[in-house]
Amino acid sequence: MDKLKQYWVAEELERALGDPENPDSQMSFKKVIEIDESEEFPHEEIAWLYNWKLQHYYVPVNCGGEFTSFEEFVAFVRVLCRRDQTIGIAFTTMFWSFITWMAGTEEQKQKLAAYIKDEHGTMCLGYSEKEHGADLVGGDLTATKVPGGYLLNGEKWPINRATISGVSYILAKTDKDGGARSLSLFMVEKSRLDSANYYNLPKILTHGIRASDMSGIGFKDCFVPEDMLIKGEGAGLEVALKGFQITRTLCAAFSHGAADTALRTTLKFAINRVIYNKTVFDIPQPRKILLDGFLDLLICDCETIGAARGFHVIPEQFSVWAAVVKYFVTVQLETMINNISSVLGSRFYMREEHDFGMFQKVLRDNSIISVFDGSTTVNLHALMLQFRQLTKHRSRRNSAKMEKIKSRLEIIYSLEKQLPTFTPEKLEISGRGADDTLQGLEIALEQLKGLKNANIEPLVLEQITTLTECILEEVNAHDQQIANSAFEFGHDQSPELFEITKKYCALHAATACVQMWIYNRELLGEFFASGEWLVLSLNRLLQPFGHSQKVDQSYQEKVIQEMLKLYNENKAFSIVPFQLAKTQKQENITNATTSELQHA
Repeated sequence: MDKLKQYWVAEELERALGDPENPDSQMSFKKVIEIDESEEFPHEEIAWLYNWKLQHYYVPVNCGGEFTSFEEFVAFVRVLCRRDQTIGIAFTTMFWSFITWMAGTEEQKQKLAAYIKDEHGTMCLGYSEKEHGADLVGGDLTATKVPGGYLLNGEKWPINRATISGVSYILAKTDKDGGARSLSLFMVEKSRLDSANYYNLPKILTHGIRASDMSGIGFKDCFVPEDMLIKGEGAGLEVALKGFQITRTLCAAFSHGAADTALRTTLKFAINRVIYNKTVFDIPQPRKILLDGFLDLLICDCETIGAARGFHVIPEQFSVWAAVVKYFVTVQLETMINNISSVLGSRFYMREEHDFGMFQKVLRDNSIISVFDGSTTVNLHALMLQFRQLTKHRSRRNSAKMEKIKSRLEIIYSLEKQLPTFTPEKLEISGRGADDTLQGLEIALEQLKGLKNANIEPLVLEQITTLTECILEEVNAHDQQIANSAFEFGHDQSPELFEITKKYCALHAATACVQMWIYNRELLGEFFASGEWLVLSLNRLLQPFGHSQKVDQSYQEKVIQEMLKLYNENKAFSIVPFQLAKTQKQENITNATTSELQHA
């Protein structure tokens, strides 16, 4: 962990926020439940984060900020969201600033950077409309050209932080004839508008994240200067879709934070609750459910951290990877939280009985993440439209291409490797058939065969190798299926193709687990290196395909003991188990030790 400086900000933020189980700490479970019950926006907590200067980590270094990597970003957003997704999401609407970092002018970038850092400003995204939903091209909000700028007319809804934000990215129709080039994107600064010509829509009452500013914005002959236009007329849809590649991937961090708390609070209950003369944790079925939940977090970690690093190496492939992460990670962890609720029994439905009702809040809040920035259906559809190209690209590989893939994979998955600076201008609407993670499967198999003399239990290595061969077999079967299909572009895709696409995502996650293990065995500690967790994870992912390896009970016990170790040491449930804030018990031990040393 000492080598992985990219987790320093997350650990420092943890220390500053304190133990969420302590009612007096910043953003404690008790406080966030009270905020949720009030449904009032958390102004005080957001102000604390600004004063801590967390906003600087949303602004790239070349714009005067401290953002260096998405891996670092994902880690500290997890820290926020393990306490409260409402606050984490509200503060992180700031990640829409990547639209400007990606496509804005130098003047727009510097102005936005100063607004974020010095004025504690944030932004919201106005793409969807009440009558059109995800059909962005079908939107009715218009921008009519006039001398010096444009007149906006129409409404955008729903929008998180529509009312309590100073900048709104508004997608507007500048060409009434329609089509992909009919939309333009504006970085609308409210402070420069005539307040008589725009209005905020009422707060929307929601099932979860109830204290959020979920509302909308409307314009009536509202003049916006030409310098608010991003990239130029007709570029709106392209910029919007590229921006989604960033935000859809980063939404996974919201899910990771929530899932960590869901598992942690449920494990606490299971360890302490005695029934039938034993703890709930000692009963086989609850124990297995919690084990599976922990494995889900490790699996999703490999996919999410790999993607966060991949942004810096292969941004041009993120039309594929972003869709995979947004579908797979958010749905897998949403399902995981639902599954472990059964361990709490009837208490999962009670809002005050256990940890102030935190599990119930997580269950409510997290259900929106898979819908954010494109629902599961939208992301699966975006992925399946690229299947033809992906299949053709794999069939045309050669040794020279494979060497380049190998070089890129090493940088992506070796967590101690320095990442290049993120270049958002390299994002593409289509990945042109490239997907290094799956296309590097043969490389992974060669590397696994080269580990025969390494310090790994032979049976474990044999099982990992066999399961990786099964992944390759299924990828080849997928390619054959797509090549022989009557696939057509468009929105009217069959339910069967959606199921095929879900399987592709599972294979992608399985491969990410293998790649992460190959490149970090000597970095992430004995538990990670020994590989039993990987065998169980691959079994879990490949079982629906009819593949699995028979494993000894000791595999499960080893993973369970690691889960308990991380719980007792108060570390993140992660392949990179960074230190969380000290609990009250740990603080007391530290204080007692310090006192003893002083007296000595």
